[in-house]
Amino acid sequence: MKITPERRVYALGVVLCVALTICSLNFRDRGGPYFMAGLTVAGIAYLLAIREFFAAPRFSRRVVVIGLVLAAVWHIAFLRVPAAADDDIHRYVWDGRLQRLGYNPYIVVPSDPAFASLHTPETRTLNNPGLPSPYPPAAQLFFRTVAAIHESTFAMKVAFVICELAIVFVLLDLLRRTRQAAHLVLAFAWNPLLAIEVAGSGHIDIVGALLLVVSAAALVRRWRLAATVALGLAIAVKFLPVVLLPLYWKRVRIRDAALAAVVVTLLYVPFLDHSFLNHGRIPIGSLGTYVQGFRFNGPVFAILHQFAPPQLLAALAVLVGLVTATFLRRGSLKLAAPDADPNAFASDQLPWNQFAWPMAASLLFAPVVFPWYLLWLLPFLTSALTLLIIVWTVSIIPTYIMWHLSRRTGSWGALPLWVMLLEYGCLVIVGTILALHRMRRA
Repeated sequence: MKITPERRVYALGVVLCVALTICSLNFRDRGGPYFMAGLTVAGIAYLLAIREFFAAPRFSRRVVVIGLVLAAVWHIAFLRVPAAADDDIHRYVWDGRLQRLGYNPYIVVPSDPAFASLHTPETRTLNNPGLPSPYPPAAQLFFRTVAAIHESTFAMKVAFVICELAIVFVLLDLLRRTRQAAHLVLAFAWNPLLAIEVAGSGHIDIVGALLLVVSAAALVRRWRLAATVALGLAIAVKFLPVVLLPLYWKRVRIRDAALAAVVVTLLYVPFLDHSFLNHGRIPIGSLGTYVQGFRFNGPVFAILHQFAPPQLLAALAVLVGLVTATFLRRGSLKLAAPDADPNAFASDQLPWNQFAWPMAASLLFAPVVFPWYLLWLLPFLTSALTLLIIVWTVSIIPTYIMWHLSRRTGSWGALPLWVMLLEYGCLVIVGTILALHRMRRA
């Protein structure tokens, strides 16, 4: 019996479902042997599925539906598992609770005895209790909204999964409008990081990713004001997408950008305190401490830190992302010339699936690269042009061993060198192969 591409996709989907279900059963020992074995198998199956997705011009609608159903199955398996005691989601619940009670999360320190009575059993275990919140105002608004509905980590995880589901629907619309195959939505929905970091741990990054996809969809529809405001809100969730600003040059009007800036500014108003009134300082909580002292999985930053201060290197990471976006923007302007293919760059639009590159370049120079930071990139990995970033979402899997090591030692130490060599070595090898392949074709 001939094994068709559809049957191979079904088989890989089943492998993913079984492997990720095993991960969910061992989620409390994240980074342990059973968890890592299951996640490694899931990562390999995902890469094989990507090959099938990019090789086939189109799959039937049944493949897309069954693929999304399988993704729902393993997401439910992770939703049922409580988040770890030190996951960031406990901070989200705390920030939402503080706002609901009338306190400022940029000022209140969770470990302060004066606020001990405000804690719930879920918020007492939040990480870095000696620091106020570092999350920007749009993230804070999201925390408050969810906390107003139900104050729990489970409610927060459900809200994040709903955002992920919304991304699926927006992606399907984008793929249809740009005349791409609908099955490419599975390149997003099947990525193992979604199950671990959205349904499992629960991270605010998926909210920012949704806003970015909405912005891209609005650009395709020529809704310039909506695109600009959505980008501004994404930046107000976390500052990473600020590097995408050059991509919007000459695609949006000045008044659109001004209105988006006003919207973001208004988000800060509820958090203004005497420091702003007296010194004009924007409330950023512990963000400065994060840049100054937090380190994880950032080898480029670690090397450069020997020669420059962290604030300068953080600015360099932003600059690298901006330069990458500018390079892509200039290339799209050339391709959008009158003799270019009108179907490829309708209304002077950069291919939306290249939005990942500036953010990936910036992350490569960042002081901290947690696996969930790559959630920002996942919706835009629907093209072979992003294959190197797709590999990164799998090669970063070995970093989970740090969670297992920290439980054994009782402290969070440096990431083992062999882990970073494996993670970034894979990128170097794949990047070299892709470059040689392109040279041969040229």
